[in-house]
Amino acid sequence: MLAAARGCSGVFHLASPCTVDRVLDPQKELVVPAVEGTLNVLRAAKEAGGVRRVVVTSSVSAVVPSPGWPAGEVLDERCWTDIDYCDKNGVWYPASKTLAEKAAWKFAEENGLDVVVVNPGTVLGPMIPPRINASMAMFLRLLEGCTEEYKDFFIGPVHVEDVALAHITLFENPSASGRHLCVEPICHWSDFASKVAELYPNYKVPKFPEDTQPGLVRAEAVPKKLMALGLQFTPLEKIIRDAVESLRSRGCIA
Repeated sequence: MLAAARGCSGVFHLASPCTVDRVLDPQKELVVPAVEGTLNVLRAAKEAGGVRRVVVTSSVSAVVPSPGWPAGEVLDERCWTDIDYCDKNGVWYPASKTLAEKAAWKFAEENGLDVVVVNPGTVLGPMIPPRINASMAMFLRLLEGCTEEYKDFFIGPVHVEDVALAHITLFENPSASGRHLCVEPICHWSDFASKVAELYPNYKVPKFPEDTQPGLVRAEAVPKKLMALGLQFTPLEKIIRDAVESLRSRGCIA
């Protein structure tokens, strides 16, 4: 990893292992890989010298679940996932992302490393990896009739191309700092599912209760920090259509 960072002016840390399913050993399967993987990237960037900035990929799972967030207030970058809630409810992926992001901020402060963070929502659109990723697996399950509401994971989608552009934007703008929500719009899983069913009535998309994310305030134009840097977000309909087309092209759906 150190060799890869040498000669680079910027380093992009990518996402850590993700699952919304139950795991047998949360520390081994999620927490340690997330935290140590993030720190390994930052250590390499520090030791390489010459790295101007590291863009860390965190997640909205480091923002929610956050039951202590003020009622009626739209989520923003000040909000952090409640680790105690995660421990008590066995919600390990958000715990791993939160601990990893906090470890990144601590390392940056202690080592004088310039770090900025992207917090993407459920990333959908054309698939890059050879295997289906966790976000697209959630979407595929929805098309197949799954009634899971993802109450502790979902606050809205984002197009994969917007996430990539967010990384580039944050690296290229020296004024960028801190955390950056990368989700548009903030909505409930029920809202998202209704739009999918409207666009693709032939799939088995179930009907959900109106509020699938307890206490979540719906909002648009949420990623104000990224928008202020010039990033324009893909509309919800195109996110859904590109995701369906990608699954069709891979033979995952008819």
